[in-house]
Amino acid sequence: MSKTILITGAGSGLGKGAAFELAKQGHRVIATTHGAKGAETLKAEAAELGLALETVMLDITSAEDRQAAFDRFGAEVDVVVANAAIGDTGPIAEIDVDRIRTVFETNVFSTVEFVQPYAQAFARRGRGKVVFVSSIAGFLTFPYLAPYTASKHALEAIAELMREELEPMGVQVATLNPGAYRTGFNDRMYDKMDEWYDPEKSITSPEAIRKVRDLFAGDGLQMDPQPMIDKMAEVIAADHHKFRTVFPEEAIKDVLDYQQKHWTLEI
Repeated sequence: MSKTILITGAGSGLGKGAAFELAKQGHRVIATTHGAKGAETLKAEAAELGLALETVMLDITSAEDRQAAFDRFGAEVDVVVANAAIGDTGPIAEIDVDRIRTVFETNVFSTVEFVQPYAQAFARRGRGKVVFVSSIAGFLTFPYLAPYTASKHALEAIAELMREELEPMGVQVATLNPGAYRTGFNDRMYDKMDEWYDPEKSITSPEAIRKVRDLFAGDGLQMDPQPMIDKMAEVIAADHHKFRTVFPEEAIKDVLDYQQKHWTLEI
């Protein structure tokens, strides 16, 4: 059955891919982008593919934008997908805390503020689904990725609590947890450290940082995003599925091994 699906952060990467795939499947897709130009570009790209995609400018940190989107679409949306996110990187002992606040403002606080009206409308209606696009970084930690990783850990707790609280009201809540995919997001996230990191003043060697950056922003670990896009479209549109979808599935073992290891660590 066709659904009305609203996806934030659909101007690029996995969000854009999922929006296009869902539209191909015949769903009504409302794809939001951070800026007006991005919305126009996305609509033109969709039109070239013969897809009827509705595009809207929505800065998730703007209360005015959030309210305008809900006023326009809130009564019609069946599934809301909170995909918009940003990242920052750097040694946690040195990075300016304001940079962490900025990441949390988008990935946590504004995400919750965006989702709340839809969750309440779904509860009153007795049906509807909220999907948080998180990350495997919501369960694992990676050196020099603290701002992003911490924000996704917080988002996981919020999603778990929202699921528990809203399930009796008929509202479904789920997470999507991608691994490292070649969308440009990781590259941009690591590039942000160049805005402030000074190896001559830092207590952290550039070699240590470069080793991790090459792993997560290089070609070695990052995967073709299409399988993740297909999985996102499958889960978003499905009537029933697991609360948490870690993909690729091989990453589940990495997550469980990591978490188990931290019960035996000593300092």
